Amino acid sequence: MNYTPYELRPDLPEELHDLRVLALDLRWSWNHVADTLWRRVDEALWRHTHNPWMILQTVSLRRLKMFTSDESFLRLLQDLRKEQANTLEADTWFSHAHGERRHVPTAYFCMEYGISEALPLYSGGLGVLAGDHLKTCSELGVPLQAVGLLYQQGYFRQALDGDGNQLAFYPFN
Repeated sequence: MNYTPYELRPDLPEELHDLRVLALDLRWSWNHVADTLWRRVDEALWRHTHNPWMILQTVSLRRLKMFTSDESFLRLLQDLRKEQANTLEADTWFSHAHGERRHVPTAYFCMEYGISEALPLYSGGLGVLAGDHLKTCSELGVPLQAVGLLYQQGYFRQALDGDGNQLAFYPFN
């Protein structure tokens, strides 16, 4: 079988390649250091979704090409990637407290993880609690691997038509 993995924005200009890495780093859901960048890409969509993945999938190629010659944008992108690399390589509470066990991961099995509203993989409090565990472990450097389910079409979004009838939309995760 010949399998080709899905690529986020295959038409993304090479100068903006690092946008992929930033969009897929879930730290954006609790660490807002990159908010300025995503606001610059699409202010209205950022205000509505707070979802870098959605922005990168939605913004026009013409607009993206505009950023390839914007020195301040490219400098911001480079600075954010450096910040990301520094954060991922930095010493953490766990590395100080348990240095010898630094690379021994623990599996965390859960049916749902409430990391962000932009990633609807939860339905309530226990999912939010599980998401908070993941965020805390990330900040502390605890080597935790989350294992769960990703429903391509999970919970529906509700809207009403002009006559007051419920409409159900199933966004693709």
